[in-house]
Amino acid sequence: MIIFPCAKINLGLNIVSRRSDGYHNLETVFYPIPLYDALSVHKMDHDFPSDTPCDLKVTGMDIEGDEANNLVVKAYHLLSKDFRLPRIHAHLYKRIPTQAGMGGGSSDAAYMIRLLDEEFHLNMGIAEMERYAAQLGADCAFFITSETAFAQGKGEILEPADDEFGNLDGYYLALVKPDIAVSTREAFSKIEPRKPEKCCRDIVRQPIDTWRDQLTNDFEKSIFDIYPEIGRIKEKLYDHGAAYAQMTGSGSCVFGIFKHSPQPIGSLFPDCFTQVLKLK
Repeated sequence: MIIFPCAKINLGLNIVSRRSDGYHNLETVFYPIPLYDALSVHKMDHDFPSDTPCDLKVTGMDIEGDEANNLVVKAYHLLSKDFRLPRIHAHLYKRIPTQAGMGGGSSDAAYMIRLLDEEFHLNMGIAEMERYAAQLGADCAFFITSETAFAQGKGEILEPADDEFGNLDGYYLALVKPDIAVSTREAFSKIEPRKPEKCCRDIVRQPIDTWRDQLTNDFEKSIFDIYPEIGRIKEKLYDHGAAYAQMTGSGSCVFGIFKHSPQPIGSLFPDCFTQVLKLK
């Protein structure tokens, strides 16, 4: 069985307070986008020599780290504590860039939960899958349904979005990711939590022409100070007609939203990962 984990962008991202557990409370709008990995599983033969019950193979884009520590494998082991799962082979084909702020690893983990639930008839509901996913990462729970959502807390408290969030249908999304890896520590290094004057949920409901002056990502200032080339990508997207541009998550990918199909983005950013997607 095969499933296709999607990426996301953040439409606004505000760090509103520090938590007693060392994390931060945030407000953001998670928006799924049509850029996908592929994930498949099948039962491992009884005689197959494997030291692990979840044998993972990763192809496509290179990812750092031992495959045994991949969130896909962690999702398997998390569920295996409460369900009797067979030994499996898992194949993950990566197209979503890593360390980009697009949630690729979180999506893979959440979709692994969905895949195991369906393939092995675990009969979990959405709420139960979201609870498991939240144990793997702050934004993992969003990917259980992959529906546009307003997120609070660490990103795990989700509210469904209403039809007003469909105002991006028919727009074009340009993604630009330079060869820069932004660590979470770097992203939070200069953050001063504050409640925004207007919630990003309410701004996103407005016409997109109003977003540039009101919709913000609090990580941008500190990240642009450390990596000014990321900030220059944002300005260049505006120079070439973006209705709105922003770094997604804690970076390093920057997206631009265009009313019409933009000129070939790859020629503007030859040393970056680039993709243009039509939103539906």
